Amino acid sequence: MSFIIHPNNNRKPAFRKHINGIGVFELYTFDVESESKYIHQWVNQDYAKYWGMQNTSLDQVKSAYQDIVNDHTQVFMAYYNNAPIFLLEWYDPLRDVIGKYYDVQRGDAGMHILIAPPKKKIAHFTWHVFTTIMDFIFSDEEVSRIVVEPDIRNEKIHVLNKKAGFQYDKPLDLPHKTAHLAFCTRANYNIARSENDLDGSVATATDPAKAVTHLNTRNWSKANSIFIRKAIGEFTHELILQPKRFEKGNNGYDHYALSSDKPGTIYYFRARKLALDHWSIDETSITKKVNDETAPLDGLSFILDFKNTLGIPAEMLPTYLEEIASTLYGSAYMRHTKTTPVEELIHASYQQIEHAMTAGHPCFVANNGRIGFDTVDYKKYAPEADTSFQLIWLAGHKEQTNFSHISDLTYNDLLATELGDEVLNQFNDKLNSLDVNADEYYFIPVHPWQWFNKLASIFSPDIANKRLIYLGKGGDQYLAQQSIRTLYNISEPTKFYVKTSLSILNMGFMRGLSPYYMKGTPAITEWVNDTLGKDQYLKEQGFEMLGEVATIGYRNFYFEELGRTNAYNKMLSALWRESPSSELVSGQTLMTMAALLHVDEDNRSLAAELINASDLSVEEWLQSYLKCYMKPLLHCFYKYDTVFMPHGENLILVIENNVPVKAIMKDITEEMQVLSSEVALSGEVKRIFADVPENIRLLSIFTDIFDCFFRFLSAILEEQEVCVEDTFWNTVAVVICEYQQEWPQYEKKFLKYDLFTEEFDRSCLNRLQLKNNKQMVNLADPAAALQFFGKLKNPVAAFRKVVMEGKV
Repeated sequence: MSFIIHPNNNRKPAFRKHINGIGVFELYTFDVESESKYIHQWVNQDYAKYWGMQNTSLDQVKSAYQDIVNDHTQVFMAYYNNAPIFLLEWYDPLRDVIGKYYDVQRGDAGMHILIAPPKKKIAHFTWHVFTTIMDFIFSDEEVSRIVVEPDIRNEKIHVLNKKAGFQYDKPLDLPHKTAHLAFCTRANYNIARSENDLDGSVATATDPAKAVTHLNTRNWSKANSIFIRKAIGEFTHELILQPKRFEKGNNGYDHYALSSDKPGTIYYFRARKLALDHWSIDETSITKKVNDETAPLDGLSFILDFKNTLGIPAEMLPTYLEEIASTLYGSAYMRHTKTTPVEELIHASYQQIEHAMTAGHPCFVANNGRIGFDTVDYKKYAPEADTSFQLIWLAGHKEQTNFSHISDLTYNDLLATELGDEVLNQFNDKLNSLDVNADEYYFIPVHPWQWFNKLASIFSPDIANKRLIYLGKGGDQYLAQQSIRTLYNISEPTKFYVKTSLSILNMGFMRGLSPYYMKGTPAITEWVNDTLGKDQYLKEQGFEMLGEVATIGYRNFYFEELGRTNAYNKMLSALWRESPSSELVSGQTLMTMAALLHVDEDNRSLAAELINASDLSVEEWLQSYLKCYMKPLLHCFYKYDTVFMPHGENLILVIENNVPVKAIMKDITEEMQVLSSEVALSGEVKRIFADVPENIRLLSIFTDIFDCFFRFLSAILEEQEVCVEDTFWNTVAVVICEYQQEWPQYEKKFLKYDLFTEEFDRSCLNRLQLKNNKQMVNLADPAAALQFFGKLKNPVAAFRKVVMEGKV
């Protein structure tokens, strides 16, 4: 077992959990000398008789816990409202007496809990305590199952255990009690937690009233003001809107007016312009006036107020408005549920952080449309709903199904790992019962939404003819990531990510997966591993890439006659990707890079909190981050003529002592490009070659890194008064210069593709989406569709002379 132990001060919380309407639970490593007095008070009360320590003295309690805190038991004291509230003993069953009574499995963890006597009744409080403990133990990704052995007479704990998903095995005659042996897997806990969800995300999702509970005045007002702030900022950044300054303000925040297409309708706000034409807008200052009368801030009205200026084609405008409405619906929901403060998030697990974020893609205004989900689907499958679910599995006939894999992973090995013998046998029995030959089929994982809403009906001819057969559900539980169709296995986090076709329209694309495109993915993974994966410099910077090790795709012959690129041919495919959990060592945690842009309800930044909690200066923290993120991308560009799509959701940061020390890239095969025809590529790998014009090649850095991520991170740190933007961009320049000095052999390339050039083309993502929000670009030739408008001043250009003279 590994535990979250913070360096230099073991009295910092080992775990924190915020519960809406309840407050915060904090778990600390138990201090025998100072905290035994609480245990002494609790165990000598009648309710604690099953703890077996009644009529003990304080010295006896201390002595007992000095023995308990040994090499196989960790003890934690939890606090609520600054008062001790429960004790947790987390032990290794293999080294405990219980290990003699059952076959201990790898990943088992045992627990004992003792709750303080209640001072006042709080609804469901014990359940919140219990789920906090379960969440804490399962936050250790090495733990796959929890074992308990409560006294057989303790009816209250049996009820609680079963509610949380424990399966009772058998009674045991232990030396000190007669007990029930019970187990709870990660999957069973997540199912139970969903069924007993007190926030109503699943158990009451079909209640019509619950679909709109979050649409109250407070949440809706906040969602709309956030949206309009973003819309003004990004549309102005792309020079679509042109605010006029009418008064100079304090601290660089001037007063602006933005006249709409409708006479008499004007938006007023305070803002200051930062690097890369970024508009830092004071959200509280935004007001709308219609004929000098104040009007409410309304996101849909904002789009209609500027519909002519935005230039949305008339036939596309209703769908765009639907995306905006859905984005606002989701934003209001997140305001309603995602209230975890950032000081807690920096101690949270990978998935807790993933599902706490509220902003979506930083550039796109319509960034959370998810057109296709109804309100019940939303609470089941949207990332922010944080609800786990099982995959559905189908059997596809091999004449229509292609399975591809890397050389050292076979189909049978993959299924054995992902499904296990028991489920595999069940699926094969199902095929045998239908009088078909199981050897003629491949097994395909499917998102539940896709099955119920698309496949069961659209693919009905193939189902009726047994070309496609429903097998059942897999045993593991998955959570949707921010990228919505990428699913993380929470039952066994070291298992592969699964990415599935999902015919949801979101952010300019239908989120399908092409079976033809998937065919070459593993070959590209092997090329990446053989070429970039062996690069010593990339390893030294802490840069890893998650291999996409296997793919499967089913071809629908009916729709194939109409062309392979239409959306109906992308409805049934999947890929398996390595898990980032396998990259961790003790003391490290994971965090998606997008989290660096997260700001909580109190307007506090997660990135700023990390910096403040580290032992580094802001420059040192940024240098560590840029070393593992930007330097490797520069190296791939200059040495290998290779670029990625390195946005926030595609990068997973490894955090140690609150500092990024490693960057893990995902989606490496779908969105990477090799820009030089001189790079040897063969077979399916040729797909990644892109004949990109010389003059826009550096936009893979200028647009994707500088404009689409650093612009926002720099602004947040400036607004949080953690780091002025000159310091941020100077640090970026320093790291660029460091890389160039480390690789002088690429000097000609540094001059040809000059990162210190004075300006670069402004690539406009919202202009793309406004032009066609159903299919922004042709994925076969994305560069051809780019929308350029004007130039951006390069924020590192001003520091070229400084860093060069400094011989960084």
